[in-house]
Amino acid sequence: MAEPATATPPTRRTAFAEGVDKARAAATTEPGRLRIIGAVLALLVVAFGAVTAWQTADRAAAADDVLHKSQPLSAAAADIYRSLADANTAASSGFLAGGQETAASREQYEHDIDKAAAELVRAAASSDPDSPAADSITRLNTLLPEYKGLVERARTYNRQGFPVGGAYLRYANQKMQDEMLPEARKLYTKENRRLEVDYADATPYPWAAIGLGVLALAALAWAQHRNYRRTNRVLNHGLVSATAAATVVLLWLVVGHTVARAGLNDSYDHGVRSLNVLHEARIASLKARGNENLTLVARGAETEKITVDGEVKTVDKYDNDFTTDIDDLTARLAQAAKLADDRAGRQPVTSAQGNMKVWKTRHSAAREQDDYGNYEQALALVIGDKGATAECFDSVDDNLEKALAHEQKEFRLAAGDGLDAMTGLTAGAAVLAVLGAAGAVLGIGRRLSEYR
Repeated sequence: MAEPATATPPTRRTAFAEGVDKARAAATTEPGRLRIIGAVLALLVVAFGAVTAWQTADRAAAADDVLHKSQPLSAAAADIYRSLADANTAASSGFLAGGQETAASREQYEHDIDKAAAELVRAAASSDPDSPAADSITRLNTLLPEYKGLVERARTYNRQGFPVGGAYLRYANQKMQDEMLPEARKLYTKENRRLEVDYADATPYPWAAIGLGVLALAALAWAQHRNYRRTNRVLNHGLVSATAAATVVLLWLVVGHTVARAGLNDSYDHGVRSLNVLHEARIASLKARGNENLTLVARGAETEKITVDGEVKTVDKYDNDFTTDIDDLTARLAQAAKLADDRAGRQPVTSAQGNMKVWKTRHSAAREQDDYGNYEQALALVIGDKGATAECFDSVDDNLEKALAHEQKEFRLAAGDGLDAMTGLTAGAAVLAVLGAAGAVLGIGRRLSEYR
C-alpha cells in the first residue's frame, strides 16, 4: 500500500524581503509617499549644508594661510636672500675702506647677518621637518658661520696690510654667490610655490556645494508645487522655511565666495606680483653693488672671456657681472612701474629708476679712472662721501623698500577683505541647513497629520 504524500512546508521569507514589500506597499499610499519625500528633502538640505561647510572651511583655511602663513614666509625667504646679499655688499664696502672701515659699515654687516640668522630660525619653525624648504634652511645654517669666518679673516689681514685679505674676501664672495645665495633662491622659490598652492586652494568656486544647493531648491519647489496641486493650499510653512534657509545659504555661498575670490585675486594681481618683481629688483641691486665693490677689491685678478659681435674678449669678471645685474635691475624696475596701480606705488619705483641712471653714469666714470690707473679716484667715486655710486645704491635700496612696504600693505588689505568675506559662512551654512531640514520634516509632518 502506497504511503500518503507529505505536504512541502512553505519557504520562510527573509526579514529584508518582507521589509522591501512593506516599503513598496507603503509607497503606493499618500502617507508613504509623503514620508519618502520628507526624508529625501531633509537629506538634500543636510547634504547641501554639510558640503557647503566642508568646502568653505577648506577655502577659508587656504585663504588664512595665504594671509598669515605662506605669503609672510615667502617675504621672509626674500628677506633672507636680501640680508645675505646685503651683508656681502657691506663686507666688501668695509674691505675697500681698509683700516678706515666705518662703524656704520660694520654695524650694517652685523645687522644683516643677525637678521638672516633670525629669519632662518623663523622659517625653520614654520616648515615641515622633511620638506625641501627644511633642507635649504639646514644648508644655509651650516654655510653662514663658514662665510662669517672667511670675512673676519679677510678683515684681519686687510687691517694688517696683507694682500691675502683680498683673496679671502673673494673666496667669501664665491661661497656667497655660488652656494649661499643659490640655496636662498631655492628657499624663496619653494615658499613662492607654496603660496601659489594656497591661492589655488582658496579661489576655486565650490561647485559641488552650489550644485547641491540648486538641486535642494528644485526639490523643495517641486514638493511645494505638488502640495499645492493636491490640497489647493498655496503655502506650507515648513517647506517655505526650508526653502528660505536653503536660499539664504546658496546666496551667501555664491556672493560670499565671489567677493572672497575677487579680494584674493586682487591681492595676487596687485600685491604678490608686484612684491615678487620688487624683491627681484632689490636682489639685482644688491648683487650689482657687491660686484661693483669686488671689481676694485680684485683689481683685475678675476677675468673671463665673453663673445661680442663674434669676437672673443677678456673682461673683468666682476665688472661684467655688474653689467648683467644692472641690466636685470633696469628690466625689473620697468616691470614694477607697469604693475604699480597707484601713485603711492609708482613714485618710489620712478625715483629708483632715476637713481639707477645716475648710478650707471657714476660707475662708468669710476671704471674710467680705474682703467687709467687712478685707483684712489675710482675708490672715491664708489665709496666716497659725496658724488659716489654708494649714494645711488642707497637711494635705489631705500626707494625699493618704500615700494615693498606699500605693496605689502596693499596685499594685506585685499587678502584680508577676501578672508573676511568667508567669515561665518561655514558655521552659518551648517546651522541654516539643520533648520531647513527641520522645516522640511515639520512641513511634511503637517500633511501627514491630516491622515491620522
